[in-house]
Amino acid sequence: MPVFPLCRPPGVITIRSYNNKVAFITGAAAGIGLGMARAFAAKGMKLGLADMDAGKLAEVKQLFAELGHDVLVFPVDVANRDELKQAAAAVAARFGALHVVCANAGVSGYIGPLQEGTDKDWDWIIDVNLKGTVNTIQAALPHLMLNPEQSHIVLTSSISGLRVYEPSRGQGMYNTTKYALVGLGEALHADLHHLGMGVSILCPGVVNTDISNSGRHRPARYGGPFEVKGDFVLAKAAKNGTDPLEFGQWVMKAMEQDQLHVITHPEDRPIIEARHKRILQAFDACESLKK
Repeated sequence: MPVFPLCRPPGVITIRSYNNKVAFITGAAAGIGLGMARAFAAKGMKLGLADMDAGKLAEVKQLFAELGHDVLVFPVDVANRDELKQAAAAVAARFGALHVVCANAGVSGYIGPLQEGTDKDWDWIIDVNLKGTVNTIQAALPHLMLNPEQSHIVLTSSISGLRVYEPSRGQGMYNTTKYALVGLGEALHADLHHLGMGVSILCPGVVNTDISNSGRHRPARYGGPFEVKGDFVLAKAAKNGTDPLEFGQWVMKAMEQDQLHVITHPEDRPIIEARHKRILQAFDACESLKK
């Protein structure tokens, strides 16, 4: 079984092939999930696609059928562990294996000061963004572990999983879950990479999706639907954001190159460097705390 180094020599890139491999993608009816599905299909991959929106999912199935791709679709809620396990098993049974899982489903959650958020606001975003990701990975891992050297896990975090924007954009709950996914991805890499399994953590910047309006579909058990103000800065920026298909193509390349962190918008680098500088300064200051 091959062992892949944590760091490659400069200029050395080993390309893995995913042609004819099988992927299971959540949040696949729109946005980055659909972008990944389109990019993967173009590379000859077989697909199982999951999403809560059954109507959009049916449209996506028809889209791929017209392009000559036979895909399985599953209208499931990632908060439902049993449904996810059944879906992943169905994909593996249909295509004979499961090689790639993309835990992509996510919501923007409550937007506003943390001191004004409610318990139900927290429950919703944690159940979808964090628990939903864990549920997806847990559903797929038994199948991935059958061929770890041919398998890959993709987690959709965010650039908001690497920095908190200041002045505040009211994304505290979103930041919390997306930071957690970065830690989860790094931990999965530590546990699985020596077996040959790849892990990629996608940390996208602004993308042309409707995630800022995910509150419109919040289930009643979490307080029901809500609207984000029309002038919300990120909702406006998304209209001019990157085409999700580009994200899908970048993820495909990251998988082929076995890349752990996937950054799409380098303009956020100064903010992240400033955060890391503050952390390093805390190491320098730790002696003063002991005096």
